Amino acid sequence: MKKALITPLILFLLSCGRAENLTFESIIYTNKGCAQCPEVRIELPKVLDKKKIGTTINDALKEEVISLLSYDEEYQVTGVEEAISSFNRGYEEVKEMFPDENMLWEATIEGEISYESPELLSIGLNSYIFTGGAHGYGSTRFVNFNKKSGEELERDELFKKLQQFEEYAESQFRIQQNIPVDQTINSTGFMFERDEFYLPENIGFTNEGLKLLYNPYEVASYADGSIEVLLPYEETRKYLSVKVGD
Repeated sequence: MKKALITPLILFLLSCGRAENLTFESIIYTNKGCAQCPEVRIELPKVLDKKKIGTTINDALKEEVISLLSYDEEYQVTGVEEAISSFNRGYEEVKEMFPDENMLWEATIEGEISYESPELLSIGLNSYIFTGGAHGYGSTRFVNFNKKSGEELERDELFKKLQQFEEYAESQFRIQQNIPVDQTINSTGFMFERDEFYLPENIGFTNEGLKLLYNPYEVASYADGSIEVLLPYEETRKYLSVKVGD
């Protein structure tokens, strides 16, 4: 296993020269040098600033990678390299049980900063995991942070008017997905449980607006891929508990 460091690379700076923005470098982890191991490549932004928010962000991204790669819950995994080792063990165990299975496992995870303001930081983790079968699974996980408090924000903490926002989001979902207002939310082929609209697990911030992202299988089939709804800040700002936009 090899850990490569791209020395000080600034990944993302909005409004150049503003002191409120954090400084990042890119850290890359791979299985390079291990010929019989799964193909693994992980690229994460690491905060260089020695502040509480830096520790919070770096720890949160590490935990996300651990949750994606850890194969055996009996082993306590505390770091990215240990998570890769756990993924390797899982592959070896499966290969031992099914020696005729020649498909090599694969894991690719890339973190990118999708939005930064003086108060808010949003990072998207794009991942693709293949552990055999007909196809792998690709998904995106948004992780949001309050830079002033130094805390990670859970999805519902993003809103001060959650119920009103959900009603607004459904109206926009119907418009963007061409679902008539007088028909049920699943009338055009979606698979919301109980045929009732609900927010996705992943809500992130971008320069273009607030993004609602339903990963494959969440409300549609794998073939449909991810379902995205982009909402302008001019309309969503009144529902949010954090300041966004200029």
